[in-house]
Amino acid sequence: MFENVLKNFGFGCMRLPMNNGEVNLEEFQKMVDYFLENGFNYFDTATGYLNGLSELALKSCLTSKYPRDKYFFVNKLSPSFFETHDDLEPYFNKQLESCGVEYFDLYLMHAQNANLFKKYQAARAYEFALEKKALGKVKHFGISFHDTPEVLDNILTSYPEIEVVQLQFNYLDYENPNVQSKRCYEVCVKHNKKVIVMEPVKGGTLVNLTKAAQDILTSHTTSSNAGFAIRFAASFENVKMVLSGMSNFEQVVDNINHMKEFKPLSQEEFQAAWDVVEILKKEKRIACTECRYCVDGCPKKILIPDLFKCYNNKNLYNDWNSSYYYNKVLTVDNGLASSCIKCGKCEQSCPQHLPIRELLESVAEKFEKK
Repeated sequence: MFENVLKNFGFGCMRLPMNNGEVNLEEFQKMVDYFLENGFNYFDTATGYLNGLSELALKSCLTSKYPRDKYFFVNKLSPSFFETHDDLEPYFNKQLESCGVEYFDLYLMHAQNANLFKKYQAARAYEFALEKKALGKVKHFGISFHDTPEVLDNILTSYPEIEVVQLQFNYLDYENPNVQSKRCYEVCVKHNKKVIVMEPVKGGTLVNLTKAAQDILTSHTTSSNAGFAIRFAASFENVKMVLSGMSNFEQVVDNINHMKEFKPLSQEEFQAAWDVVEILKKEKRIACTECRYCVDGCPKKILIPDLFKCYNNKNLYNDWNSSYYYNKVLTVDNGLASSCIKCGKCEQSCPQHLPIRELLESVAEKFEKK
């Protein structure tokens, strides 16, 4: 299915350059052009990314500017946009229109877990996607996944037509009991499914390292932190694509520098990764990737990822600006951490399976003490 993909590195379009709530199209156009000019052509989006702005930005900067055979376009059937089977056709047609394409090269059942899988089954969503594949509106069919290896094994057994699985896979989550990247990868190998990697830098966690962790990488690799993490994911045999959610031109240049002539990690570099993990496990860091799924539907409008970032910066770097941003910027028109009413909607949507309600108590204790 990857015969039309030129390289093993893709552009994840969830974290695009923004300006006053809108995609900075001038910057994004520059990023798209450079990405294509350097021999890469894989683009990944979803309707929920940036509240629909990701799809529209790709239409503006990619699909309306380049011939269809110059790019490989991936979209997803997301759970927030349908309830019944009758919702699927108009939703799918709207996606095609928003993206400016007549078909998707790859269409994924988005963010599958045990509960959402039941919803997709009830709506016969998998069958719908396979019908679109038979009609040529979808060239290839797969899932993106956030749950246990056992759930993944059940889904792949139930639908052997699945061609590819998109997994969160990075060296910090490789043996993380909440994510279980290694075991999920092994389930894919068992079922002979190709793997697409998302969150190789874990939302920036593996880029912004503390000094002890940074010293280890600096002494064992010449790669940037992001480049090292992406190379780690791409070093596994069954991984056919690694995505990076790039938000500025400099990130595109750095990632391409490491992936244009890809070299797997050496044994020494792998050991450095495991040594960094041991340091990170001891740090008081909230393992949020800033996907922002938790923000949608929060009844108190709490900017959960932003508050977690303030908490991490305060704990790890003693950043004096964190208190200012918490009190004077992030919570002025949105809820405080203490505003949480414990409804649990955020935890149901969190791919990292974080105890968000409990963590918000820690954030409130850190920033709201009189």
